[in-house]
Amino acid sequence: MSFGSFLQFLIDTLSLGSLYALMALGMVIVYGILRLVNFAYGEYIMVAGYTLFLLSQSPVPWLIMALLSVLAAVGASYLTERVAFRPVREQTVTAMLITSFAVSTLYQNAALLFISPRAKLVPLPDIFSKSIVFAGLVVPLRNILAIIVTFALLGFFALLLKRTIIGIALRAAADKFTMTRMLGIPANLVIGAAFAIHGLLAGVVALFWFGRIGSVTPGIGLAPLLVAFIATVIGGMRSLLGAVVGGYVLALINVAFNNLLTQNFLEYRDAFTFSLVILILLLRPEGLVRAR
Repeated sequence: MSFGSFLQFLIDTLSLGSLYALMALGMVIVYGILRLVNFAYGEYIMVAGYTLFLLSQSPVPWLIMALLSVLAAVGASYLTERVAFRPVREQTVTAMLITSFAVSTLYQNAALLFISPRAKLVPLPDIFSKSIVFAGLVVPLRNILAIIVTFALLGFFALLLKRTIIGIALRAAADKFTMTRMLGIPANLVIGAAFAIHGLLAGVVALFWFGRIGSVTPGIGLAPLLVAFIATVIGGMRSLLGAVVGGYVLALINVAFNNLLTQNFLEYRDAFTFSLVILILLLRPEGLVRAR
């Protein structure tokens, strides 16, 4: 492999892995506290996409639209916790799991009824369609931007979890939720904060996800949900660091197969990917990063 090919491979892996890592991190933050795999997670990305579409009819600058779409995802996530999950939180994990399926279906049907079953174009700024020439390679600016934003967010959340009271409370709740409540930490505050972060990461991912595909549909949330779930399983369901590692490993696998497989075998890429994921789990059932 030449230096140019390696550099292209590295940039593609980092840009795709950045999105995967943010999605996985958002899922693990909630799973760590409630042991809940929120299957409505992908619908927060859908909410952000439809918010962008609806705001495209107004003269609002794109940066304001992007901010409002992220806030819409945060609001949808927090509202889901407040209305759907909080009443069944003291029940079994199965009850919450079924509730997450119900919420996912509700969001999708709301989009079908009140907007449209057809794909809607999402407004994107010029920076998402421009490219730069670097070391002889043509690199889309959106890929560079995704890497920068992800690293900035990961650094911010690392400081948040280690240096702030709410971050320490989140880590404590993820470790021993019952003991955390016994020590006087309000459960609703911690869980509400986790779901807010859950939605924030989904909203940020949505900007770059739609920057790649350009349109939103009611069922758009399924693909990022599967990506987040697989990445967390690879990295470790109980580890925040594992979620990030799992996201980048999954991106590495996908990009490698895109480059290595011939045209005849590209349609079987998902089968190869899942086979490799199963092999990883056979060797490391708890994930690549063991929770401390």
